[in-house]
Amino acid sequence: MRLIVRTVSELCITVGAIIVLFVGYVLFWTGVKADSAMDDQIELLQEQWAQGAVVQRPPAPGATSPPEPEPYRQGKPFAIMYIPRLGFTWNKPVLEGTDTATLKKGLGHYAGTAQLGQKGNFSVAGHRRTHGDPFKDFPRLRRGDAVVLTDGTTWFTYRIDQGPYKTVPTDVAVIDPVPRKSGYQRPGRYLTLTTCEPEWGHSHRLIVWAHLDSTQPVEAGKPRALRR
Repeated sequence: MRLIVRTVSELCITVGAIIVLFVGYVLFWTGVKADSAMDDQIELLQEQWAQGAVVQRPPAPGATSPPEPEPYRQGKPFAIMYIPRLGFTWNKPVLEGTDTATLKKGLGHYAGTAQLGQKGNFSVAGHRRTHGDPFKDFPRLRRGDAVVLTDGTTWFTYRIDQGPYKTVPTDVAVIDPVPRKSGYQRPGRYLTLTTCEPEWGHSHRLIVWAHLDSTQPVEAGKPRALRR
């Protein structure tokens, strides 16, 4: 009997230690790896921009309108996002795609939604917890808050109009060109941000919607929203 009790006790201690190690991995190590990965993505973008490697489609002969932007490449970074409400040191890379591997390296752009600054709904997802906790403080976002992005040539300042709005994962209409329940009535240049709810779960989603408020070339300096 003593042997059974001792064996069970040792097994419980072992299982407890494994759980503690797993929690430590989820809370700490995935964050360390994600922060390093996001820093790498931002550094990669900045190096490309410094070398003038922003990809733009050449105008067609006789064209009277600007060329369409090059499509984003799956899993590759193309912009940096800043949200002053989440802290003036908060900045995250935005990559194409919302698969698991991509979201470990930053925020993910929903393929098929509008490109940055273009007409339609530029939609982006990010983890609430784990993998760097990029949207940990998502519930703090409020109407009027700025969401600023740059693609290396232009600053895009969006202003939040509504949210955080709680819905279910199957409510894909939140990233429609004119998303339902956003309050928008006609096509425009919109931004949708999505993350998980509750903080440590994924039964629901939190959404904020914003409109493109202003743009300016990078050469003009930082936009007002990023000035302290």
